[in-house]
Amino acid sequence: MFLLISPINNDEALESIEGGADIVDVKNPKEGSLGANFPWVIKNIREITPDNILVSATLGDVPYKPGTVSLAACGALNSGADYIKVGLYGTSNYNEALEVMENVVKTVKHENSKAIVVASGYADAHRVGAVSPWEIPKIAKDSGSDLAMLDTAVKDGKTLFDYLNIDDLEKFVDEIHSYGLKSALAGSVKKEQLKPLYDIGCDVVGVRGAACVGGDRNSGKIHRSAVAELKSLLNSFK
Repeated sequence: MFLLISPINNDEALESIEGGADIVDVKNPKEGSLGANFPWVIKNIREITPDNILVSATLGDVPYKPGTVSLAACGALNSGADYIKVGLYGTSNYNEALEVMENVVKTVKHENSKAIVVASGYADAHRVGAVSPWEIPKIAKDSGSDLAMLDTAVKDGKTLFDYLNIDDLEKFVDEIHSYGLKSALAGSVKKEQLKPLYDIGCDVVGVRGAACVGGDRNSGKIHRSAVAELKSLLNSFK
């Protein structure tokens, strides 16, 4: 299971890298769960990140505006991201989400066929009126995305496990794998929740809060010791 750590700037990116992150995921929590950061931040982080580590960029908790989102995807890709994450926040159903993702995939793959496109839904979609998490695997498959992900939309102390139990998450992962795609799970995931996610075959686990000093994704800062502890824990499961 790969460890994805979400820094907001160069300093945090370096801490993530030194701690052993497999994927450096550039985001901006001020703009939401999958808030987008600025192009120059993505570019700077790509420049300081070793070539063997993927750099991910979130496009934001996006609206149902396929053209706008596709343009954002192109911007993230040209800023150096290898891994493009789309938070399907403003799409209320399968058809809207599919339209957004199809156009993102077309945009990204035309520029770089090796880039990874992630369709990301929310375990707490009912709280924000977003497309159901159970639609995400099929949306990823039908759009040509590479990976399907779940996060939480509202960051109020609740975790992924407050909305879906381990059997639900295993069902989600199994469906994604049946399509030949990879899975990612995030949502204020805590250290003690890593083993259950590993056991169900999750491919990527996304973390910010647990990698921050004090465990706070907003006021805390990512530190290499916290990242290294998470990475060591994942390695112990093998």
